[in-house]
Amino acid sequence: MTSGPSSPSATDARRDRLDRATAHLDPPLAVLDLDALDANADDLLRRAAGTPIRVASKSVRSRAVLRRVLARPGFAGVLAYSLAEALWLTGGDGPVTDDAVVGYPSVDRAALRALAGDESAAARVTLMIDSPEQLDLVDAVVPPGRRTALRVCLDVDASLRVAGGRVHVGVRRSPVHSAADAAALARTVVARPGFDLVGVMAYEAQIAGVPDAPAGRPLRGLAVRRMQSFSGRELAARRAEVVAAVRAVAPLEFVNGGGTGSVDRTRVEEAVTEVAAGSGLYSPVLFDGYRSFAARPATFFAVPVTRVPAPGLVTVAGGGWVASGPPGVDRLPEPTYPAGLRRLPAEGAGEVQTPLRGPGTAGLGAGDRVWFRHAKAGEVCEHVDVLHALDGDVLVAALPTYRGERKAFG
Repeated sequence: MTSGPSSPSATDARRDRLDRATAHLDPPLAVLDLDALDANADDLLRRAAGTPIRVASKSVRSRAVLRRVLARPGFAGVLAYSLAEALWLTGGDGPVTDDAVVGYPSVDRAALRALAGDESAAARVTLMIDSPEQLDLVDAVVPPGRRTALRVCLDVDASLRVAGGRVHVGVRRSPVHSAADAAALARTVVARPGFDLVGVMAYEAQIAGVPDAPAGRPLRGLAVRRMQSFSGRELAARRAEVVAAVRAVAPLEFVNGGGTGSVDRTRVEEAVTEVAAGSGLYSPVLFDGYRSFAARPATFFAVPVTRVPAPGLVTVAGGGWVASGPPGVDRLPEPTYPAGLRRLPAEGAGEVQTPLRGPGTAGLGAGDRVWFRHAKAGEVCEHVDVLHALDGDVLVAALPTYRGERKAFG
């Protein structure tokens, strides 16, 4: 009888594969399963159906992995999370890309001076703005007469607002919400020397980043799907109006939208020229609960058992690799192998130790390892210098993370 994907024997095989491949290494360590990474990349391309995918670097945080993904036809450009990061990825010793859009407004004066003083960099990097104040800051750092024109993208709020704006569903990002808002800001950009308006971005976090089929919560899943269906229809119409209004002011090179959880939905909008995705490459725990896709977990981290305080209880070193976002148990790393482990509610994931209980403790002793999955994607790279790349059953490389290359971008 063939074991199913979640059968005990299949789970044991996955654990054994990780243990055997890394037996010569001391934890803590992190592994990137290249087979899973490539399968996830293929699935994102399938879902995008020909629409270019801009890779969200915050969910990857390794230049080697970014290069691997961007080498695939269908992936094009990076959505960076920092201007300093974008300059690094587009320049230096072997650029990763010649097209980086900074996904958030930057007030990094040193990075702005570096961008403004390098015509080559200015041609490769696009700044994000949602207010004239951000233009003022750039001009204060380097006046327009002393720099090449800088590329600018408008960040448009994609959240759902109902009840006259009293109810807000989505993240708090840009103050630019309507077509009129976007057109007014576009006119401001075009009227000012030293800036070229080239793009529009609208990230629908309430669709792309909220699982629509959370395990064991069918009623929440139903509520989320209804919200997302309504929000998706509202946003598609509004995004088309925004893009038309901005194109009436300036030609646009790109219109970016979506994320891992909404690639299928966003790419069908005529106004959208590219989608963004990143988390779906590593497939962390928070991306398990989607109906439209089932990605393969590609990253794991291991920490060692250091003591056995009582029967049915073990303690591992560290483990408190907690994800950003609203505080809650869904932000804690998930003990995955061996199966049958759970955290203690009173201690959770600890700074220097994490106690675990359950049937999975059977046979675990000092020096054995427990494998976790991180709740989010790229943040695991802030804890390790390398991702040990697993190809089949063999480690084939140690891929430096941003941290491993001595880079920290906040």
